Amino acid sequence: MGSINTIAVLYGGSSSEREVSIQSGMGVHNAICDLGYESDLIDFKDLNNLNELKIYDFIFIALHGFEGESGKLQKDLNDLNILYSGSGPEACSKTWNKKITKKILKENDINTPISIGISEFSYQVANNGLNMSPYDCFRPFNYLFLKPDEDGSSIDIFKISDDESLKNAYKKCTNNKRGFLFEEYIEGRELTVTVIDKECFPPIEIITKNEFYDYDAKYISDDTLHIEAKLSKSELIDIKSISLEAFEALNCKAWARIDLIQDKKGNFYVIEINTVPGMTSHSNVPKSGSLLGLTYNEVVQKIIDASL
Repeated sequence: MGSINTIAVLYGGSSSEREVSIQSGMGVHNAICDLGYESDLIDFKDLNNLNELKIYDFIFIALHGFEGESGKLQKDLNDLNILYSGSGPEACSKTWNKKITKKILKENDINTPISIGISEFSYQVANNGLNMSPYDCFRPFNYLFLKPDEDGSSIDIFKISDDESLKNAYKKCTNNKRGFLFEEYIEGRELTVTVIDKECFPPIEIITKNEFYDYDAKYISDDTLHIEAKLSKSELIDIKSISLEAFEALNCKAWARIDLIQDKKGNFYVIEINTVPGMTSHSNVPKSGSLLGLTYNEVVQKIIDASL
């Protein structure tokens, strides 16, 4: 273990991903205790001052949403010289914003779906419909995705097919006063690749009966499958290469999860990068580790080692 003896697991918080973060944090905390470290589980909303974390040798961030993934926490911990898991503030702030992520991916010639941004999902945007010139870059299309610039767990993501579905999305949207992007819909397989210490774990394919991998498919439905992706040798080389390229282009450190789509022609597109992936017992990171014969605890240890 070296000089790391005491570890605080930071979880919970007040974002829309609180419940998932609680599950992640509890799993990580139990693993850390099993691994022989001294550990405390700290709900971010109960933390009055980050200085309270100075008594620990290391902080494992299992805090999802803006509080744990936007880069502010990482910057504050850097300023206090506190060691923590995962990427630094720059990588977190870039990956937290889908618009910025896509810009960097394009600059590095990494495939990502075409998109256009809007400053907010206003009534005017909803009422104008899809026959406006900004949508010409997508034509012809059967569907578009509409998603917030910054959020996780598929909150406020909508599959748009026509003017009526756009209006319905506006009615259902929980927070339209923020940046959104319209994104090209690519029909194909949903895949995710875990990267720990610049090593790609076996890709996972996500199969859902829902229209897409929405909040219900992620956290509620018992029908969603997470299975080892059946890929040819060349496809495996391609997906691992593009995942590592994305990891490095966004300056990620230690660990991340790269979410991708493979189209009908076999091309891979990076959808987004998550610098604080879920670590529930059913999450894709431990699932992917298990395909290498790693236990949940061993995956946690690898994340800690890669972060130092």
